[in-house]
Formats: sequence, C-alpha cells, structure tokens
Amino acid sequence: MKIIAYLYSDPLLESPPEPNFSEWEVEKVYRDLGGRQQLGKLLEDCQTEPPEYLLVRRVEELGDSLTEIGDCLAQLESLGIELISIAQSPTSYIRADLLKLLQEIQKYQRSRRIRQGHARNRLKASPPPGKAPYGYRRGKDKYILDKSAAPVVKDFFERFLIYGSLRGAVRYLAKKYGKKISVSTGRRWLTNPVYRGDTAYQNNEIISNTHVGIISREEGAQIDRLLRRNRRMSPRSASANRSLAGLVVCAECQSPMTVARVTTPRQAKEYLYLRPINCAKRPKCRAIAYEEVLQQTIATICRELPKAVAEMDLPDMGNIKVGIKSAIASKQDILAQLPSLCDTGILDTETSELRTYKLRTEIASLQQQLAQLPPVNLRETAQAVSIPQFWLDLSESERRFYFREFIRQIQLSREDTEWQLQVIFIF
Repeated sequence: MKIIAYLYSDPLLESPPEPNFSEWEVEKVYRDLGGRQQLGKLLEDCQTEPPEYLLVRRVEELGDSLTEIGDCLAQLESLGIELISIAQSPTSYIRADLLKLLQEIQKYQRSRRIRQGHARNRLKASPPPGKAPYGYRRGKDKYILDKSAAPVVKDFFERFLIYGSLRGAVRYLAKKYGKKISVSTGRRWLTNPVYRGDTAYQNNEIISNTHVGIISREEGAQIDRLLRRNRRMSPRSASANRSLAGLVVCAECQSPMTVARVTTPRQAKEYLYLRPINCAKRPKCRAIAYEEVLQQTIATICRELPKAVAEMDLPDMGNIKVGIKSAIASKQDILAQLPSLCDTGILDTETSELRTYKLRTEIASLQQQLAQLPPVNLRETAQAVSIPQFWLDLSESERRFYFREFIRQIQLSREDTEWQLQVIFIF
C-alpha cells in the first residue's frame, strides 16, 4: 500500500509546518510554500504511479479557490486515489458530508483572504485595522499625529515621568484637559508601542520607526523601568508623594508603615510620622518621626550602597550594548542591500518584502533589549549617590525616584524606645 502526503503553507500567514503523519507509513511528502508547483508535480507523478492514499492537513490546501480544489479532487478521484484529511476527518473519506465540507472550505477561503490582506499590510508596515490610538489619526499608509489630541497624551507621559504615579497622571489629565480615562487605559497608553513610533500587530510582532512617536525611546525605557518598579508595591504607595512611602515595614511583624501627617491649629507647620498599618501589638507601636527615619536612611545608603555594589559580580554593560548595537547595524546593512538584490532579479518582490519585514521585527526586538538595559554604570552611580548632600538637595519627588531605583525595603527594628533600620537593596 503506497501512501504519499502533501503540505502547503502560506509564508505570509505561517511558518512551514513539520510533517505530522506518525500513524502512517508515508513514502514521500510534497511541500509547497506559497505557490502550487509541488502539487502539480504530485499530480504528474500520480499519472504514472498512483498511490492508494494521499494525506493532507486540510482539503482547503489543495487550491486557492473552490474551482481549483474541485479540479484537484476530480483528478484524484479519476485516478482512484483516496484523500484523507488529517485535521478534518482522520479516518473517513471526504465525500461523507459534501455540503458541510463546502461550507468549511468557503469559510476557510474567506478567512484566509482577510488574513492575507492583513499580512500584506504588515509587510508594508501599514497600521493594523481598527481605530487609530488616541493622539493619532489614520493616514494613507501610517499613523499621523492628531494636533489636538497629541499634546494631551504628551502631557500625560511627562506627568508620569516626573511623579511616577499612574493614578496621579490620570487625575491630572481629567483636571487639566477634562479628558477622563480609566487607570487601565492609562496603563495601556504607557505600554503601547505606537506612542514610541512603533507599530504592533496582533501576532505580537513589532516594527520600529513606522511613524512619528509622541515620546522618545529614552522616555519609553524610563517608563518601562518605572512600571516594573511600581509593581513591587501597592497602587496607593506607588502614587504617594513621600519618598519613603511603600518602602518601610516593621521588621518584627512585617506590617507596612504609612506616612501620617499631623498639623497644629492656626499654624502652617506640619509634622510627619511613620505608623504601622497592621500592628498586632496592643497598644500599637508608637509612631516614629518621618524626618528621623529619612535621615537615617540617607546615612545608611551613603555608608552601605558602595560596599554592596562593589561586592556584586556585574556584567560589562558596555560590551553588551556594543554587541546589541553591532547586531542592529548588521541587520540594517542587510536591509539596505535588499532593494538592489530585487533590482538585479536575485530576489523577487514578495521574497524581498518578507525578508524586509523579518529584519525590521528583529531590529525592533534588539532595540527593545537595548532600551531595557540600565542607562548608567551602577558602580559610578553608587559613588555619586553616596554623598549625603546629593540626597539633601533633592525634592521629595526626586528623592522618591532614586530611593525606589535602589531600595527594595526598609526594615525598622524596635527595642523599647530605641529603633534601628536596615536597608535592603534591590540587587
């Protein structure tokens, strides 16, 4: 008993599949990638030496239209070859339910034409279907800035970069512009590649530099770091103004400590204290002056941060960045050569477009890796921030930014009326 198989794949829609006919003793597999040359060769070979069975994944792979599929089925039937469709009907002959099969084929063909259209748009780096993100309008072949909405989005990003508070940036947008969005929408804005000048598609592939971005790549990398950092604490702590908010916990019961503000009547001065939220003791532990903990934290950082960094086995970020930049440059050189290869006939237009798309997505992935690397040398930074005056010259918002870059947690230990703290660094 002779069994052959046929595999078809559209390079616009999928990678070439691996044969999965383990239950069958297949003598030969014919493969087509985009065209139907091997299907023609299969039918020619069957004229001289017809097999008993032909295996396919789906009947729809035998042609690009109902007419082509029908002609192919007629030839197979005239040669006495039984067609077995693995995905649709592994053990039965396809004529068992012809009407249902025709409906499936029509549905598949229609879906494939839509997906091919979307895939061709991806090759041209055109925007995906649907409404343009807020801040943009759909142009002929790319997004263009909406001059009335883009400044609103820009201001939202700048507010988040300054204060690191998503909820605060959302409230700011509603108060200043009357633009009300949910926190989840604001988070989508912060992570959407479109605002960085890139286009993302449903298959999670990204093409960079397809249109004018509202924020720079450096700002985008900073936003990603802020979001990763804020995930370590509660939303309220992440958006709090005070630099120690969300960092201090009780070393004994691990209760987070909140910043409490106390004022005196008819006086503008305020007093700040750190109080445990879920203290198990009765009466609860007394509050500790915020300024004292702040000063002790700064002193501990200046004393212990350089030592902690010196003991780390840090990779050479310089060499890593050079390697990624070299890989990007190499792919950009290949990209620049494709038009000349197409002009000389070495590559056809479709192959050139596919290769261009693949290279651009690979470049975008490398650029994303580069943006995620630390922007500065940690050892040099540790030396710079180990000077007490550096911290004292910062505002609370600036100090909060740097604290969260270096500190994972500050643990307060009490002994009667005395207390001491331990700073646990992120690294």
